[in-house]
Amino acid sequence: MTDNPRIRILSVDDHPLLREGLATIINSQPNMELVGQAANAHEALQQFRRLHPDITLMDLRMPGKSGIEAMIDIRSEFPDARIIVLTTFDGDLDVQRALEAGARAYLLKSMPPRELVEVIRQVHAGKEPNPQEIAANLRSNSQA
Repeated sequence: MTDNPRIRILSVDDHPLLREGLATIINSQPNMELVGQAANAHEALQQFRRLHPDITLMDLRMPGKSGIEAMIDIRSEFPDARIIVLTTFDGDLDVQRALEAGARAYLLKSMPPRELVEVIRQVHAGKEPNPQEIAANLRSNSQA
C-alpha cells in the first residue's frame, strides 16, 4: 500500500506516436499512471466515462470533433473534470476558446517533459498554471 496515490491520467491525441511518448513519460513518474488513451473526441468521452481519470491531456485538432468540443462534452457530464490542453497551436483564439471550455492549463507539445509532469501535479493539486510563453502571449494580446 502506498501513502501517495497515483495521479490517473487519460491521454487524448490522434497521433499514436505522441500517445506512446506520453505513456512513457507519465508511467516513469512514481506518482502517475496513464490509465487510458483515446484517438478522437468520441473515444475521449467513452474513456472518461469508464475510467474517471484525475487528469485528461487533450489535443485540440483531431479528426471529427475538436478537442474543445470534446472538453465541452466531458465537462457537461463531469463539471469537475480537470483537463489540460496539450497542443502545437498557440494562437490566441485557440487559447481563449480552450480556457472558456474549462481547460485548467494550456500547454504546447514543445515543452520539456519535466515541465509537463510538473503542470500535471499542479492541476491535480487544484492550481491552474499556464506556461510563461502562453501567458506572455495572452498578456501581449490583451493589451493590444
